Amino acid sequence: MLDQATPHTDAHKTFTQPHAADGIDLTAHRAPTDRRDKIALGVVKFMRVFADAFFSTRYGHRAVVLETVAAVPGMVGGLLQHLKALRQIRDDQGWIRELLDEADNERMHLMTFIKIAEPSRFERFLILVAQGIFFNLYFLLYLFAPRVAHRVVAYLEEEAVISYTQYLEKVDAGVIENVPAPQLAIDYWNLGADARLREVIIAVRADEAGHRDKNHEFADALKAG
Repeated sequence: MLDQATPHTDAHKTFTQPHAADGIDLTAHRAPTDRRDKIALGVVKFMRVFADAFFSTRYGHRAVVLETVAAVPGMVGGLLQHLKALRQIRDDQGWIRELLDEADNERMHLMTFIKIAEPSRFERFLILVAQGIFFNLYFLLYLFAPRVAHRVVAYLEEEAVISYTQYLEKVDAGVIENVPAPQLAIDYWNLGADARLREVIIAVRADEAGHRDKNHEFADALKAG
């Protein structure tokens, strides 16, 4: 039986590897093309206001709550796509695996930043509340408007790339200590034994950019029918 206290850390294969992570497009933004896209972007911008007000420049703690929320959509989408494929007796075209891999990847982000930020009891309570609220809202959104749901995630990931870029700038400027990377992060991303926070942020940011692009693709596919 697996030890439930130890995260499962298979080698990171699905998303961008650290050696290529600096080559991602940090400025990519999909301009909304219709009312649904504008609603999705508006929801994300609204959420960003609260995140900025609550966390300010505490990027490690922001990452903990962000990844708690970010780990939900892939699992919800994977579940509902799985049930849809069963109902319609058809192949899912790889969507289920992609979405479940995304959820697991975001879970590892959370495990990593919990080690780095060491959230307080209040912040752990906030994680519980945020996950409970977001899961139910996102489940309903995906059930009735999957295209909007994927676009919301894509725009959330756009904001995540921005946040991690700002986090990295603070580390490079010496404002935030470039602490050693947790062992689980070293194992997961195949980082060097002497890897530090900077390398972790670059790897996580690359993952988020991949999720950004993939969810925009999913939304486009649903729009095209």
